[in-house]
Amino acid sequence: MERLTMLHTNDLHSHFENWPRIRRYLLTTRAQVQATGATVLTFDLGDHVDTAHPVSEATNGQKNVQLMNQIGYDGVTIGNNEGLGFLRAKLDHLYDQANFPVILGNLRQAGTTKLPAWASDHRIVVTAAGTRVLILGLTAPYELTYPLAGWDPVQAVPALTDLLARYAAQADVCVLLSHLGYNVDQKLARRFPQLDVIIGSHTHHLLVHGERVNQSLLAAAGKYGQYVGRIDLTVDGHHHVVAAQAGVVRTATLTPLSADAAEIHGLTALGEGILTEQRVAQLPVTLDANPTGHPQLVREGLHAIAEYAGTQAAVLNAGLFLRDLPRGVITQNQIHQLLPHSMHVMTVTLDGYNLWRLVQEFEQARLFLRKFPQKGMGFRGKIFGELNYLGIAYNATTRQVTWRGEPLSPNRQYRLAVVDHYLFIPFFPTIAIVGENHILYHDLLREVFAGYLSRHYPLD
Repeated sequence: MERLTMLHTNDLHSHFENWPRIRRYLLTTRAQVQATGATVLTFDLGDHVDTAHPVSEATNGQKNVQLMNQIGYDGVTIGNNEGLGFLRAKLDHLYDQANFPVILGNLRQAGTTKLPAWASDHRIVVTAAGTRVLILGLTAPYELTYPLAGWDPVQAVPALTDLLARYAAQADVCVLLSHLGYNVDQKLARRFPQLDVIIGSHTHHLLVHGERVNQSLLAAAGKYGQYVGRIDLTVDGHHHVVAAQAGVVRTATLTPLSADAAEIHGLTALGEGILTEQRVAQLPVTLDANPTGHPQLVREGLHAIAEYAGTQAAVLNAGLFLRDLPRGVITQNQIHQLLPHSMHVMTVTLDGYNLWRLVQEFEQARLFLRKFPQKGMGFRGKIFGELNYLGIAYNATTRQVTWRGEPLSPNRQYRLAVVDHYLFIPFFPTIAIVGENHILYHDLLREVFAGYLSRHYPLD
């Protein structure tokens, strides 16, 4: 019998407070298991990078890759934070210095059938006993946004059908690195009997003891580096898996060292130092943040996205703005702390009737959303906050909506600026159902706001 151990991490999202203990666990456990004669493979499932952390923002994710190089992963796949958090020009160089292979089989260069230059669609590892392990990687195929970033995604089922047809016969054991989500992993396990192990991520699910779905063992280790996963396979002399089990180790139970705090702080200090050197604007007054009000800071944000999008109206939620901007010189570090979200400006075009309907949705949700703890889909704040309008007014008594002081005309077309986040949350269905929506993908919201401040409040 041969023993094969797989260690895995996922969805770190630049939570480096857990990284020193994760690193020690991976390196120590690999050495210990290898000393018993077993084969060890180490994987990461993506979303290691999150530019909400200043060092990930300041280095375009390069610091994350340097940290991953400390492990020597046998394979990683990407998450949507890597794939959509960077435009293609940056993503094409994210892994330039990586000492590990990026395995990704369902992303193509736009308009072609070519893989990204930095990725392979599979890897086969042969153990000392001759067992051939096929490693595949798939990421969540966001059809709306990947083309805007320069890529064509392929859905999981057709991608996996093709990959298994080409490579499954060359291997004894098949492992899928999945950044697809728990429900998709379950469906793939039912559909593809060739998959011995599916290591999951994306939906931040935790499978403490794994889960068996038909012939497949599913494993997952939560989020933010709070857990590290371990899978142990027993393979017979014919290279067939005869036993499989999965588990996790809680990072908080691993012993910290005195040097950990300095390393963690150093990563933050490095990022903030780089960003602080980049001066943006000079404000004549302090702009206060107020997530449940209508502060001038949000009004400046409304003007910023309207100017960027070329619209006469805009809508933003005050919970996007996380900190005050003090009077004086403003740096990129302050802008990053203010707007750490991975969001873009989006234009929505509606006729007068549907714009009226959308504003009714805004108003129906207003009180609920004012202190709603919004999570995910690019939002990196705490609460959604108060809705603020530019160019639109609402009369709560008559339910009338006006556009720059004039009543709406039912058949006239109106174009307003919002953030793309509104398309992906369930509170404003009119946008997704009837809106003509265009995501302006080239710049993040904070980049749009920084550009606005630099033009209207230039440095001396």
